[in-house]
Amino acid sequence: MGVTLFIDGEPWGVLTLDALSPGTFDNIDPMEFSTFISLTAATVKAAGLITSLEQRVRYATQTVFKENADQDMIGESDCMKTLRNEISIVAPSELAVLILGETGVGKELVAQRIHMESNRADQVMVYVNCAALPESIAESELFGHTKGAFSGAISDRTGKFELADGGTLFLDEIGELPLSLQAKLLRTLQNGDIQRVGSDRQIKVNVRIIAATNRNLQQEVSAGLFRPDLYHRLAVYPMQVPALRERGKDVLLLTGAFLEKNQQRLGIKKLRLDQSAKQALLAYHWPGNIRELEHLLSRAALKSATQENRQADFITLSLAYLDIMPNQPKPMSDIPFNTVTEQAAPIDFKSAVDEFQRQLIQQQLAKQQGNMAATARMLGLDRGNFHRLLKRLELSGF
Repeated sequence: MGVTLFIDGEPWGVLTLDALSPGTFDNIDPMEFSTFISLTAATVKAAGLITSLEQRVRYATQTVFKENADQDMIGESDCMKTLRNEISIVAPSELAVLILGETGVGKELVAQRIHMESNRADQVMVYVNCAALPESIAESELFGHTKGAFSGAISDRTGKFELADGGTLFLDEIGELPLSLQAKLLRTLQNGDIQRVGSDRQIKVNVRIIAATNRNLQQEVSAGLFRPDLYHRLAVYPMQVPALRERGKDVLLLTGAFLEKNQQRLGIKKLRLDQSAKQALLAYHWPGNIRELEHLLSRAALKSATQENRQADFITLSLAYLDIMPNQPKPMSDIPFNTVTEQAAPIDFKSAVDEFQRQLIQQQLAKQQGNMAATARMLGLDRGNFHRLLKRLELSGF
């Protein structure tokens, strides 16, 4: 005997009952049988919900924004006050936000603040690093897949859009998204529907999009590397995060916060800077922005934390502990600028910038003895972005 099982009004499968003796099912009470079928359907639905919740918990531990202690936006400069005002304006809306800024300026932190000040603050915020998405599985990561959709798909999987349903999806490094996936992302942004890989069923999602990039997407659009329709969907409310060199004495406020963090991590009573170190930090150009500042201070704190120093009431960090030179606003000034100096004839801006990047990378690779990871860190670049840059500049021989 068999009966169709329905879950939420949709056919899910067939329940079959088998017996060895004829007539076994002749005297089954219809009410009891109906109750049994309903109980089976409820069990199946509950099992599905438990699996979905387990997936949400597993992914959330990897993708949801960090602890509240890391949420503070430190800075009292005029440009930071303007940025906070922009966040307070756009956060309560449902508009898509495109966060622009150099590598290391804190675009992820801005995205977190927008979410926390929005009407979705009590819902999840899911993080996606588009630069780290292999093209072969990027669609599955974003939209999910069904069992058997491709080799290795041993079970159904919830994508990032479903995980973020009701909340916020933060697409970091959106400029790295492959063109083939940009069209599918655009379709989802237009109608709010997703389709798992291997499935024909449309799933409705309610997600607010925040994207971030260190690229000039308008130039990418002109070069045919980014879809113009997707750009306009994402850049409903563009927001520029200022570089650290534009923030004046915010450098010292951030320094205080990072030193306090290192005090706790290293078990030191008090870390402080002498005047020469402060002046050097204020004069430095900060090509790697806040991330570079944090790493520089972590190294300085570690160098100072000798066994005898740990017992002192305080440790003073002098210029000798820092990896920068005093009164040197542009630390890479030893790079030849012959390609970008003033000329009587017009120059090709893109070619000049590319040539400067080649020279800068070659110099740093030489300093790091060919170590790719160390060079990427010194330049403040994600390793994936760094390797793509090498390929674009035709430096793949390193």
